[in-house]
Amino acid sequence: MAKVKLKTNRSAKKRFKVTAKGKIKRFRSGGSHYNTKKDPKRKRRLRKATYVKDNMLKHVKALLRVS
Repeated sequence: MAKVKLKTNRSAKKRFKVTAKGKIKRFRSGGSHYNTKKDPKRKRRLRKATYVKDNMLKHVKALLRVS
């Protein structure tokens, strides 16, 4: 019998990127609208990417089918 292939979660694929060292990169939420009332410092911080925290890494890897 053929082995069943597991599908990657398509929404997760669009939101996360696996780096060369195996870390998972993500963009911060809350930076797309209602920006007039946000502090410029906060908006600058929201533009930059960050990494997935250790407590969520297992869940995100499962969605991306990364070992």
